[in-house]
Amino acid sequence: MYVRDAKNRDEAWLLEHIEAMDLDETAFRSRDYVIAVDEASNARAGFGRIRLHKGDGEDGICELTSIGVLDGWTGNGVGAHVVERLVDGAEAEGFDRVYSLTSAHEYLAQFGFDGVPESELPDALVERLETKRERLDPDAVPMAIDTDGFRMPDRLRERFKRAAEPEDDSDPEETPEDFGIDPDEATYKYDTGR
Repeated sequence: MYVRDAKNRDEAWLLEHIEAMDLDETAFRSRDYVIAVDEASNARAGFGRIRLHKGDGEDGICELTSIGVLDGWTGNGVGAHVVERLVDGAEAEGFDRVYSLTSAHEYLAQFGFDGVPESELPDALVERLETKRERLDPDAVPMAIDTDGFRMPDRLRERFKRAAEPEDDSDPEETPEDFGIDPDEATYKYDTGR
């Protein structure tokens, strides 16, 4: 498993899964996302986004949002590595602090995120929190972490190393009977009689 930057060709896939998971697609730009990918099968397992907001200062504000892990991949450290890559990316962009507005506050706390009183949120995120609560996540709370304070639990790092593509039993092999064809009685246009 590894996490890479999203490419333009990932756009339709991202939009499909963001919609299916009922995540935030406000101001969607595929280049803001990272995607977790299984090395063996090249299957995409999860994704997340950095969203930049204009702030009171010149630097602006960095928010992690739209973090999702596909069914069958949960419990493998995929989300943890997506969050790690996003925090590292924010730090590389010059941000010392990263915010997230989510009801998954316990999940983020294991990495070092702390709750932020709403009164201490930057103005751009106060409005964003209200909008997010109204439209997507009524239980969202503000969380933040200093980019150098991120901690990856060893158990999640190990799970990610051992993660494998889940078995997919949803697409059984199709048979002629599925199409109303009796294979013992059917004749075919190019049947040579052999």
